[in-house]
Amino acid sequence: GAGLQVGGNSLILPCTGLEAVVIGEVHENVTLYCGNISGPRGLVTWYRNNSEPVFLLSSNSSLPPAEPRFSLVDASSLHIKSLSLGDEGNYTCQEILNVTQWFQVWLQVASGPYQIEVHIAATGTLPNGTLYAARGSRVDFSCNSSSRPPPMVEWWFQALNASSESFGHNLTVNSFSLLLMSPNLQGNYTCLALNLLSKRHRKVTTELLVYYPPPSAPQCWAQMASGSFMLQLTCRWDGGYPDPDFLWIEEPGGIIVGKSKLGVEMLSESQLSDGKKFKCVTSHVVGPESGASCVVQIRGPSLLSEPMKTCFIGGNVTLTCQVSGAYPPAKILWLRNLTQPEVVIQPSSRHLITQDGQNSTLTIHNCSQDLDEGYYVCRADSPVGVREVEIWLSVKEPLNIGGIVGTIVSLLLLGLAIISGLLLYYSPVFCWKGKGSLGPLASSRGQNMDDVMVLVDSEEEEEEEDAAVEEEEEAHEREELPKEIPKQDHIHRVTALVNGNIEQMGNGFQDLQDDSSEEQSDIVQEEDRPV
Repeated sequence: GAGLQVGGNSLILPCTGLEAVVIGEVHENVTLYCGNISGPRGLVTWYRNNSEPVFLLSSNSSLPPAEPRFSLVDASSLHIKSLSLGDEGNYTCQEILNVTQWFQVWLQVASGPYQIEVHIAATGTLPNGTLYAARGSRVDFSCNSSSRPPPMVEWWFQALNASSESFGHNLTVNSFSLLLMSPNLQGNYTCLALNLLSKRHRKVTTELLVYYPPPSAPQCWAQMASGSFMLQLTCRWDGGYPDPDFLWIEEPGGIIVGKSKLGVEMLSESQLSDGKKFKCVTSHVVGPESGASCVVQIRGPSLLSEPMKTCFIGGNVTLTCQVSGAYPPAKILWLRNLTQPEVVIQPSSRHLITQDGQNSTLTIHNCSQDLDEGYYVCRADSPVGVREVEIWLSVKEPLNIGGIVGTIVSLLLLGLAIISGLLLYYSPVFCWKGKGSLGPLASSRGQNMDDVMVLVDSEEEEEEEDAAVEEEEEAHEREELPKEIPKQDHIHRVTALVNGNIEQMGNGFQDLQDDSSEEQSDIVQEEDRPV
């Protein structure tokens, strides 16, 4: 049997013959046993086997030890303090008890592993010493340690919230590379150096982060801070790791407003004006070098509304207010311009306020002239400024629809009657035609005439009658051609309007009748002559 002493613990290892193997470590203590014998011991002497035996220590008190580091334990075992690499070799124990016995021990001295050096060729190092690599990059790993004999190096990887896994071990190759780093390779990398002789090991764990910038452009916006008139600037650049840095500046001029990891800045009204621009400049630890940016422009609101609205007593009316051009969106309020200070109208059973985007409506139910008539104010509150527009609401009695309809019908009938009268007055014409005269003059002559009233509607009818008379005259002339016809032939015609002077009309007929009688007598005399 053989005794193995490592760090003060004794182990029995199999060996060939009586040779024992003991392993010790540099700067540690070790005990070499003289055989595996129990009971009383004889005279024991220890030698170091070099080219020739060298005396080290004896149980004979008259022989001092070769070095103070050597001492006997249990009157037989050699105890060596503070081992060094030079202590490695073969040792022999001689025991004289009745007979002389020799026991050989082989002492091996192990060293290390010490001073493990891990080198990870990553993209960069954070101020706290943490290494990081850019996604898609290549990372080289190496691990070195001073040890005797040379250690076995093994790499382990442990991702977040996962168990460790080995990358394999090798006695000669202690480096490797990872290509195309990805986020799932972020975690702790451990280099373990194992001394196969002493079984002592050391390990160094290094955290490696995998960084990547956001894939899209940053977004920024402005909004009113809740409960105040402060303007809140917000900038976001999501999708990367770790979070980027945000810098807000005024444009133009480049005056720095604030810098933070959150991308949020609060501005007072004194820092704002209509049309002012603010630029958010973002930067990430792995680029791009020029960073990315976005701009917001502050705009004041503009209001649009109907200046006047009417509501009937007991009815409903809706007032509309449209806000445009405001950035950030303005807060819309409805007020009554009756008291000072103005009172904000709150939703109630008679007042319904709705808002769709930047359009707001105020609906008033059961209109009352005493309570509701007057000015209403639509106000748009913005960090840039406040805009107001007034709307006048008139409350009236309901209209008499029946009376209105009757009046309209009466007006229509009256207009129709007037138009008809005008047509009858100006357009129709009444005519009288006959062989006798009118009035008392005709009666005195004792001639009977048939009075005929002829209505001539237009100039075309008069022209047609003239044409017919001319045709009759031409036919009469053709019939009387062989006869001797007087040189003068008169045809008289009298036309009188219905509303003309009857007396003048009678005189006219009388004159024409006298002429006609004379002509007819002449014609009769001509006809009585023989042909």
